[in-house]
Amino acid sequence: MQSHELIRELLQHANAKQLAAEMGLSPSLIYKWAESNEGGSGAPNPLDRVEQLARLTDGARVAQWVCASAGGFFVKSPQIGKTNPHVLAAASHEIVQEFADMLSTIAAAAADDDITAAEARKIRERWQRLQSETEEFVRCCESGNFLPAAERRQQPGKTGHAAK
Repeated sequence: MQSHELIRELLQHANAKQLAAEMGLSPSLIYKWAESNEGGSGAPNPLDRVEQLARLTDGARVAQWVCASAGGFFVKSPQIGKTNPHVLAAASHEIVQEFADMLSTIAAAAADDDITAAEARKIRERWQRLQSETEEFVRCCESGNFLPAAERRQQPGKTGHAAK
């Protein structure tokens, strides 16, 4: 989805004039954000600027800030590349082990009924690693990586090597 398309969708549920007033902008600029920039009629919108800032700097930190502002958090998706096919049992075991490691980190931190800032950072790191590992697992499932080898060979475009 293009940024102007998202803004157009958002404006279906928000009042452009009220939004413009709150942001100290003209309503026409808000409407221009909802138009494509390619034809010359649109205007670069804040989403385009955030994307540009992320591309030119530390994109993960920009995304983390935006997610925190929206009440959430950012977990980077794993890099997917050509690898040997995973064995389902081994990949499942990796996720279970990562989950166990996260629980162990939590238990160790909570053992003294106090969690320090450093322990909280370790818990967050483990949690984000678990989410990333799980996302990788799900993507492998979606790409057919965990299908039986014979079934992978029969699917058009599948070589037996899957995305990880």
